Amino acid sequence: MQDVRGLLSSLIYQLSSQSNDFSAVLSELYSSYDRGSRQPSNDALMECLKKMLGLPEQAPVYLIIDALDECPNSGYPIARRQVLVIIQELIDLGLPHVHLCITSRPEVDIREVLQPLATHNVPLHEQMGQNQDIADYIMSFVHSDQRMRRWRVEDRQLVIDTLLKKTRGM
Repeated sequence: MQDVRGLLSSLIYQLSSQSNDFSAVLSELYSSYDRGSRQPSNDALMECLKKMLGLPEQAPVYLIIDALDECPNSGYPIARRQVLVIIQELIDLGLPHVHLCITSRPEVDIREVLQPLATHNVPLHEQMGQNQDIADYIMSFVHSDQRMRRWRVEDRQLVIDTLLKKTRGM
């Protein structure tokens, strides 16, 4: 997901593969756009997603949006800002069976929008297990890489120390 269209298309596609009811909503959208010969607007995609999520008697739906911070935060229109608006709209629907899990580095613009909306916030950079996993990975990589194994022990340790200091759990 790099922009709104990618996010909406991905969510709609994944939901439609999980339920005949969801698939019927997508089929309706497809038909209304001349069976795919015309592209729906982002607004039409959003309405399709809302219609899917709003279907009665649905099982719990978990939407996972990973690495929101990797969505571009420059250009016009700003893709990340548009994605944040979509996320806010989904939360504002207030559907009790719809649950969102969003992962991101704590970028200022993302925190400003999501913090007031979040029911749970899990800062992984503060989790000991997360930090240990990163440290284990870095040490394993540095000690197993054929080129690095030729380096002096002090140089390998400097790389490990520097990377661990700079990751801060990210």
